[in-house]
Amino acid sequence: MSPVSGAGSAMSVQQIIDLRNQIINRSDALQGIHAPEAAAAGAAGPAQGFDATLQAMMGSVNAAQTKADTVSAAYQRGEVTDVAQVMLARQEAGVAFEATLQVRNKLLSAYQDIMRMGV
Repeated sequence: MSPVSGAGSAMSVQQIIDLRNQIINRSDALQGIHAPEAAAAGAAGPAQGFDATLQAMMGSVNAAQTKADTVSAAYQRGEVTDVAQVMLARQEAGVAFEATLQVRNKLLSAYQDIMRMGV
């Protein structure tokens, strides 16, 4: 490997790290913008039941996965040229699914603990 090609790969890694940091900063900024709206909406209306909350979260995960599939298909057709957008959509869908899986595991564990309790 020549020193020139090594410098090029180091530059691309640095660019990826910079892009990742920009995405994280933008995500934090968007969460800060949407947090007051969510708090106001939650305070104004009655509290949702567990079933409604779970359905809303499952709908959100489904929407993220659908968006990721749509963006991926558009990239494969050549309609979307921003690979960072495609990767971000795939990562969002993956994180949403993993979080849902962890919630399911915790709920299952709690259910099993309740079933083992002596009455």
